[in-house]
Parts: sequence; C-alpha cells; structure tokens
Amino acid sequence: MTITAALVLYAVTWFMTFFIVLPLRLKTQGDVGTVVPGTPAGAPHDENVGRKAKITTAIATVIWAILAGIILSGAISVRDIDWRGIMPPERTQ
Repeated sequence: MTITAALVLYAVTWFMTFFIVLPLRLKTQGDVGTVVPGTPAGAPHDENVGRKAKITTAIATVIWAILAGIILSGAISVRDIDWRGIMPPERTQ
C-alpha cells in the first residue's frame, strides 16, 4: 500500500466514522425547547463538533489500523472479491 492509498483509506474511514458519531447524543433546539429565530427546530442545541471529532479520530484510527493490517497482510485481496470471475488468472513465473 502506498502512502497516498493509506491516506485516502484513512480519510474515507474518518469521514464514514464521523457521520456515524455526529448524531449520537444529539440534543436539538426543539427537544430543549429554545428555538433560535431563523433556525429549524431540528438544529443542534449545543456544539460538540470538536469533542466528536476527537472521538472520531480515535475510533477511525483503530478501524484504519485493522483495515491496513488486513490489506498489507494479504489476507483479503481484490481477487477474493471477484465473484463474477472477471479478472484474468494470475501469471506464475
């Protein structure tokens, strides 16, 4: 795996994890009962984006390490997910 591939894998893992962590423990303005004029009732009551980003970074780093380990070890390769048999057979030398 190249450095660029590792960074792309981490970025994708981080953002997917972030979108899962973001709505956890969300208190909306409608839930609290104080809706700021000009905002929807579903808008967040307080900002916890920094804390959620730190949590996301910790979780995404663990997930990325597992995925990178699987890729680097060769336990799962692209040929393992070629269910339709489109890839040509491997050349042996």
